[in-house]
Amino acid sequence: MNTFPKFRLVAASASLAVLAACGGEAPADDAAANSEEPAIIDERQANFEGLGDAFKLIRSELETDNPDLAAIGAAATDMNERAQKISGFFPAGTSVDDGFDTEALAAIWDDKAGFDAAAQKLADTTAEMATIAASGDAAAVGEQVKAVGGSCKGCHDKFRLDDD
Repeated sequence: MNTFPKFRLVAASASLAVLAACGGEAPADDAAANSEEPAIIDERQANFEGLGDAFKLIRSELETDNPDLAAIGAAATDMNERAQKISGFFPAGTSVDDGFDTEALAAIWDDKAGFDAAAQKLADTTAEMATIAASGDAAAVGEQVKAVGGSCKGCHDKFRLDDD
């Protein structure tokens, strides 16, 4: 019986164990150092999904014969709360140009003041929509939906990757 193949197997196993031990920690440290960036991207994407869902609810209600203005007001308030958080979801280094699965363009950081103003415009228009919904005037809410949609479009046109 030849022991040479056993020796090669043992030597290869030992070498792999040493390589795994040496190389195993560096990727974990790198992942830990960068863990906040992907988490914040997930949070901001969830925030924008919530904005979209609330806006869809509002538009859907307005298409009915008897819109539920309380539901519209609650959705507008939800949109407003989400809009107020937008600027905080964009730390440097979290754009599509940084290699992340996001639609955030570098223009957000290149024109931070413009981006923050666009986020504030959405906050203002959604706050106004909540106030109008509380007044009970569905037609006025419908007009304010156009202003909110314009706020969304203005930001998307400049700061969001057009993936269509």
